[in-house]
Amino acid sequence: MIAQTGDHHPQTGDRHPQPSNGPAAPADWTGRTVLVTGAEGFIGSTLVDLLVTRGARVRALVHYKPYAERGYLARYLSESDAAVEMLAGDVRDAGRVLDAVAGCDTVFHLAALIGIPYSYQAPEAYVQTNVVGTQNIAAACLRHGARLLHTSTSEVYGSAITVPISEHHPLQPQSPYSASKIGADMAALSYWHAFELPVSVVRPFNTYGPRQSARAVIPTMLAQLHSGARQIKLGSLTPTRDFTYATDTAEGFLAIARAERTIGEVLNLGTGHEISIGDLATALITASGRDAEVVVDPSRLRPGGSEVARLLSDNRKAHGLAGWQPRVDLAEGLRLTSDWVAEHLHLFAPERYQV
Repeated sequence: MIAQTGDHHPQTGDRHPQPSNGPAAPADWTGRTVLVTGAEGFIGSTLVDLLVTRGARVRALVHYKPYAERGYLARYLSESDAAVEMLAGDVRDAGRVLDAVAGCDTVFHLAALIGIPYSYQAPEAYVQTNVVGTQNIAAACLRHGARLLHTSTSEVYGSAITVPISEHHPLQPQSPYSASKIGADMAALSYWHAFELPVSVVRPFNTYGPRQSARAVIPTMLAQLHSGARQIKLGSLTPTRDFTYATDTAEGFLAIARAERTIGEVLNLGTGHEISIGDLATALITASGRDAEVVVDPSRLRPGGSEVARLLSDNRKAHGLAGWQPRVDLAEGLRLTSDWVAEHLHLFAPERYQV
């Protein structure tokens, strides 16, 4: 179960829905060759689409599957002069990673095991993929002279001690997943301190939007709503999260990659606004046009000491050093996501809890 900062999806050629208040004027990536690991997943494929529209040649490291499924990158396979080169592999394989990085000037490292519930069941797999995989990527970037943008997560902060959460907030490993990502972040940054490898650690808060799988809370709720459920089953309703629309997160990666002042830095990508899971459920019921009540499903509750109670970003550093700011408000993002889930309901199993 290797999720490439995204999820397992059947082949599809869908275009990512664009918000009406779209991104700022894009910078040109023409003539540049970049590697995106975890490229066929949720955030990865969104980033690939943006890079292609900006003129980049993208090498997509996708997790090997014997049936050659390429998820949301499938449409690029049919283009005669494809801007995307598919390379199957695994970040745990140092030799394959070395080959993948060769000839690239920038590496966007998104490949990871990401599901928190599964990390309770298979913690060693998270260390191997997230920590060892990141070590392999950093070593390959050093060998080939590539800049590295490593993907972290707001989960490394654990429950907020101070809010909003800045990059100086203590790191708290409240799940095997978050522990593995803390280890991965430190591995990446060690290459900056020890070898002056140009590294930036990108720390997204809760990214959502079209293409996200049912292991995340927003598509979980929307899939249940659009399947006609009268009760929406969730875990704890009180935690708060800072939700960022997928294209905003991807634009953050590009902005950080363009800015020299972000080298050696950790940067949060979040909106600076929080909402409880219970209030989010109400907002999704409105966005979907459905009618349902919310109930707590004990099987979806995290262990008590592992639940992160509050995540709220301080995004001033990303704005100051890279000029990034989110542009899609939550109401519009939820509407776009709801429409996408309704159109792609066949990808979901609303009756089953996805770990």
